[in-house]
Amino acid sequence: MFLFQFLLVVHFVIALGLVTVVLMQRSEGGGLGMGGSPGGLMSARGAADFLTRATSILGGLFILLSIVLAVLAAQGRVSKVVAPTTPPPAAATAPLQAPAPTDPNVPFASGARSALAPAANGAAPADNGTVPLAQ
Repeated sequence: MFLFQFLLVVHFVIALGLVTVVLMQRSEGGGLGMGGSPGGLMSARGAADFLTRATSILGGLFILLSIVLAVLAAQGRVSKVVAPTTPPPAAATAPLQAPAPTDPNVPFASGARSALAPAANGAAPADNGTVPLAQ
């Protein structure tokens, strides 16, 4: 945790340095370029080379540190799928009751009664752990 916070502060400092170096470079329109004497280390050509090199280095560090921070953040949040250790409680179901006898002349009446009749072997349907629609 401390390493992540430390790298986050370093990342912020690198970002500020990168913004500063980019703003100091002379652009087509003039920019905020540094003035200086024509001779010496910070001449117009020397400053341009230094600022270009500093921009490249700071940009590379910024990208590298962004990747490292993303990896560190992902390590702390590992998702796990945990199977339940106990099965869900079985819902109490009322036995099916046959409807009141109907007129035998009505089509499909006898088929409906035979479908609702209890099975001959007395086996109950297997409980698959689903919740019944009406309780």
